[in-house]
Amino acid sequence: FQTNGKRIRPALLLLCSKLLGYKGKEHILMSTLVEAIHTASLIHDDIIDNSKIRRGKESIHARWGPNITVLLGDYLYIKALGLSLQSKHRQIIQILTSISARMVEGELTEYYLSGNLELAEKDYLDIINKKTASLFSASCRIGGILGKASKKEENYLAEYGANLGMSFQIIDDLLDFTGDEKTLGKPILCDLSEGRITLPLIYTLNNDGRENKKRVIELLKQKNQDRESLEEILKIVKSNGALDYTHKKAEEFSHKSREIISQFPKSAQQEALSLLSEFILKR
Repeated sequence: FQTNGKRIRPALLLLCSKLLGYKGKEHILMSTLVEAIHTASLIHDDIIDNSKIRRGKESIHARWGPNITVLLGDYLYIKALGLSLQSKHRQIIQILTSISARMVEGELTEYYLSGNLELAEKDYLDIINKKTASLFSASCRIGGILGKASKKEENYLAEYGANLGMSFQIIDDLLDFTGDEKTLGKPILCDLSEGRITLPLIYTLNNDGRENKKRVIELLKQKNQDRESLEEILKIVKSNGALDYTHKKAEEFSHKSREIISQFPKSAQQEALSLLSEFILKR
């Protein structure tokens, strides 16, 4: 499961198309393409973050170096967009093209703000909206287009996917502080050690007492953070309500996604999409 990834994005596309009674076969190709785009983004992520582990195994970047890896990521993006030209729906081609650019924009913004201890919550939410939620939303919208959704239904599905994606990424960032290496497929505090400022840390820096805030900043500014320093940061984050706050934020997005999908008639697909919102919170 962890080694192969969760494949949530293609599952969303398939479920949303079937939710509206789609009978064709194009959803198979399109679901493959959104997963290829997602994989390309992960490959580029690992280069930028210098990540050694991905899904419990050595990353492509660690094994082959940045030159081959960046070309592979580029190839997947280009191949996915090229194959999308087979679609009979011009709108789907436009969505996949624009969403790829939006994801790269999010990556560029995150890189620019990496290590910025003054990162605001709204900036963090904007980054994860572009990097993660946008592809969730696009997957659902494409499923709706294939199923000949009305514009209202299409927008509902896109909004459902966006909120689901926000919840997913916030929980993913939370697990960096609360999970274990075996489950995550990467070391805990990996985001922290790579300079990625996520919601638990943003909350800590804005809501903890002066002494704890000062200490966290001192530890984060160390050039070579050892395990002991990271564990001290983790202890402070766990003591001030940051983890509860982060989980509640994920719950807000999850609840909104369930409200939106409840607008559709009851069916196996509608129930699956609703349950997926709950599952993400319980990872």
